[in-house]
Amino acid sequence: MKRSLLLLTGLLACTLLQAQQTHVDEIAIDTRGSFLQDWSGSGYNSSFQGEYLNLHIWGHLTDNLSFRVRQRLNKKIDEQNPFNATDFLWLKWQATSHWSFTAGKHPIMVGGYEIDSAPIDVYYYGAFSNNLYQYYAFGVSATYTPVPGQDISVQFIPSPVSPAKQNAYSYNLYWNGSFTPWWKTTWSYNFVEDERKWKMNWIVLGNKFLMGPLVVDIDFINRASFDQPHFFFTDWTVIGKAILSLGKWNLCTKVGYERNDAANVNAQGESYDLVLPAGNDYFYYGAGIEFFPLGTDNLRLHAAWFRDNHDNIHNLSMGITWRFTIYKRKA
Repeated sequence: MKRSLLLLTGLLACTLLQAQQTHVDEIAIDTRGSFLQDWSGSGYNSSFQGEYLNLHIWGHLTDNLSFRVRQRLNKKIDEQNPFNATDFLWLKWQATSHWSFTAGKHPIMVGGYEIDSAPIDVYYYGAFSNNLYQYYAFGVSATYTPVPGQDISVQFIPSPVSPAKQNAYSYNLYWNGSFTPWWKTTWSYNFVEDERKWKMNWIVLGNKFLMGPLVVDIDFINRASFDQPHFFFTDWTVIGKAILSLGKWNLCTKVGYERNDAANVNAQGESYDLVLPAGNDYFYYGAGIEFFPLGTDNLRLHAAWFRDNHDNIHNLSMGITWRFTIYKRKA
């Protein structure tokens, strides 16, 4: 009897100790709404749109086991993909100071700063980012941190160019780090399958240059099949973005060019690349202005104009982004 009581007491103590370690660190909301306009020779259109409403939850199950949730509250949930509106739903185990392991729904580790940016902070995308089926998926990854600020990851996850249930995967090697304090990087090599079981190699080099009030991002992406005539510089993307911060104001611009040579097809004339089919190019560009009335990113007003070489439509977005914290755990 005493042994049973001691065992029960021990289990209860462990449960209470575990409960003390489990906590939510922060709950927050961010949202963006815009007045969207477009015009061309054929006419003018406009509409008010609520674009994003995101719920964020950060927390810990134990000291070395953390979790993250980001749910898009205004996104349709697909019956074939019940987690379609969920960007993040992952657990991260910090096994040692150098090794961590993540399981659950998290970003597919593709380098580059355009695709890596939170969608609520992006006003327009290029063909590469727009034509992916998914950028968040259920998978597993392991990260080695040799020194703070330098992360090397490997990841096994569903393919970004195929629907979630197509049994196609992406095998990713990813480096998020820096060469110097003013040159930061997010680089990757991705071996990507599609639903046809064809495989593509992506080499993605994202570079961020910090020059005082001016921040410049330059992304380069080389896509290639082993079967196409030339491996380098026939199916590629280059993106440049600059933000100049002047007090509470940001002056922004972004330009991208993407091209896939017509020769990158098989004997039946099918494009190896599904993101940007062979024989196509895409040029897009725009500029914008942001104003932060409170001096923080809790409130942002924006106006952004952009267009491309395909539909020749002028697009103008004017809107507001605001963020607030529902709960934050005291240290």
